[in-house]
Amino acid sequence: MLIGPAVLFVLVCFVYPVGSFIIKAFTFPGWGLQNVTWLLSDSTAIDVLVRTLVVACGVTLITLVLGYPYAYLMSVAGPRARVVLTLLVLLPFWTSLMVRTFAWVVILQDNGVLNAGLNGLGLPSAHLLRTTPGVLIGMCQVLMPFMVLPLYATMRTIDRKLIQAGQILGASPRQAFWRVFVPLSLPGILAGTLTVFIMSLGFYVTPAVLGSPKQELLPNALYTQISELLQWGHGAALAVALLLTAGAVLGLAMAVSKKFGSRISDAGRLEL
Repeated sequence: MLIGPAVLFVLVCFVYPVGSFIIKAFTFPGWGLQNVTWLLSDSTAIDVLVRTLVVACGVTLITLVLGYPYAYLMSVAGPRARVVLTLLVLLPFWTSLMVRTFAWVVILQDNGVLNAGLNGLGLPSAHLLRTTPGVLIGMCQVLMPFMVLPLYATMRTIDRKLIQAGQILGASPRQAFWRVFVPLSLPGILAGTLTVFIMSLGFYVTPAVLGSPKQELLPNALYTQISELLQWGHGAALAVALLLTAGAVLGLAMAVSKKFGSRISDAGRLEL
């Protein structure tokens, strides 16, 4: 009885919508595999799938490269500096996603702040609005906290004495960092990359505002198929492809975590 409302909520808000889309992929406009065939044979649909995966990988890699040093700085900073750094990470959540996205329009447009600064330095203008690089910039800014916070949560639990022990045994500070600290932070890396990658796959607002209709990502193409072209079957096929991709990534992450879990827990005893 206690879990009844929770089960009902999951059924109504998740199972039913997802299930209905899966059914439509094989029943609209009639029973068959015509929608799956379209997805696998249409060059535009394939381009959308590939572009979405490339953008998701790019966003994940950029946020990891930029977020890891920031999370490390948070973990070693003093109490006051840590509060300031944490507030800087959480500050974007105080404004809506739409406001932040349109702020990037002001920055990236041809006569925007970025190009004004470049022209002031005598450099050529950068045409980033309505381009994939512009979408990457906006998505990285929005999703950066989802990379930093899991990394920081993991780094904060790492015993610094393990690094000192590595240095006592003859490792340089750089060797101790890469062979002790980084392996111990792998759970945070895995959690952050998984979260950012899956969120990137289903991101709609930022690509819709900053991107070009000629370079749609999968969520935007799904919206176009259903709302503009009224192709429910094609939209359902895209939704199933998105669901399967996210599920495959999640399964791969779980397998990697299970396989290397013991190695991660014993990282402090790696041979230096």
